Amino acid sequence: MPRHDQRAMVERKTSSAADTGLTRLAVSLRGVTKTYDNGVMALGPFDLAVRKGEFISLLGPSGCGKSTVLRLIAELGAPTSGTVRVARHQAGMQTGQIPPGHGIGFVFQEPTLMPWANIRENVRLPLKLGGIAKAEGRNRADAALASVGLAEFADAYPRELSGGMKMRVSLARALVTDPDILLMDEPFAALDEITRFRLNNDLLALWRSLRKTVIFVTHSVFESVYLSQRVVVMTGRPGRTQADIRIETVEPRGEEFRTSTAYSDYCRRVSAALAPSYSGQSTL
Repeated sequence: MPRHDQRAMVERKTSSAADTGLTRLAVSLRGVTKTYDNGVMALGPFDLAVRKGEFISLLGPSGCGKSTVLRLIAELGAPTSGTVRVARHQAGMQTGQIPPGHGIGFVFQEPTLMPWANIRENVRLPLKLGGIAKAEGRNRADAALASVGLAEFADAYPRELSGGMKMRVSLARALVTDPDILLMDEPFAALDEITRFRLNNDLLALWRSLRKTVIFVTHSVFESVYLSQRVVVMTGRPGRTQADIRIETVEPRGEEFRTSTAYSDYCRRVSAALAPSYSGQSTL
């Protein structure tokens, strides 16, 4: 079957919260594959179910399709086959408006800030594109910056900020539309260890406060275990699920968890699940 015909058979469904199959699920991928135009099969068949309010990490070797999963969820690309379902709140949506609690926020590997605009205007950009009035957009941008600890830097420019602060701005921009789902593609990978630990703690505090559904891509076993309720370990390309490990700890997590025996045990367990992917083997 030609590839374009296969794509025509793909079911992509954006559902209201009342949808029977998604009342408790934020995201569902079933039998999803992705083959690029150059013939590389990057993903699948891949299955994933994420409950509303859950924090999960996707962990696996480079090229296994982790970022591809995020892009398919965000509708930045179409699967070759399979079903991608995303639950979003639709109530109150009007033309030219971004209602609270609608859509997806995406934090990419690089902050990709506009160097000519101050931090407030960088954060306000999605609202501006969505037709939100300037005054309301400024207020919401200021609130988003306050939530990531950058209220006093609203009038600064990207060149005046550290790498960690720029990632906070990127996170604020993703949150400013009040999305239901937050997708994060290795946002802290390029940061030094001290800054990364601090942002991990801040992200957990923000998640506990807002209870967004978070799907976080990382190459770090230690980061995945520290942040997540579940770590989904993926095989080498084409990416499939090697293991789905639930991290059960006392909340809220802090430095005591990072230095605990339980944390070390989970890290060893996740590392063991990841090892076949790097050796070119699979337990599937």
